[in-house]
Amino acid sequence: MEQIRLREPRFHEHAFLFVLAALEQCQQHLGERRHISGRELAETCRDLAIERYGVMSRLVLDHWGIRESVHFGDIVFALVDLGMLIKQPNDQREDFADAFDFRHAFESAYPWRNVPQG
Repeated sequence: MEQIRLREPRFHEHAFLFVLAALEQCQQHLGERRHISGRELAETCRDLAIERYGVMSRLVLDHWGIRESVHFGDIVFALVDLGMLIKQPNDQREDFADAFDFRHAFESAYPWRNVPQG
């Protein structure tokens, strides 16, 4: 973790562990090992955050330094640079940009379940 913190100090170590967990969850949902696009991983990060942290998702991610979907790409590419992940020749950080809007996903479109409306 020390190498990761030195490489990309903007993000808390939990942010890296979270992205790795999302990567594993995405692979499990696919049912096969294959390349995962930046958008797919960003959307899985969104879903995992909602599953784990509920209405507090945006605050938790913000606390870790993640404030927009492109930050997931920054984390992935830091892990690539450290040799912990591999990328395809066409993969770019920008693949994660605008995958979803944080305010919309975690606030206005939050999937309220079992909460009375009104």
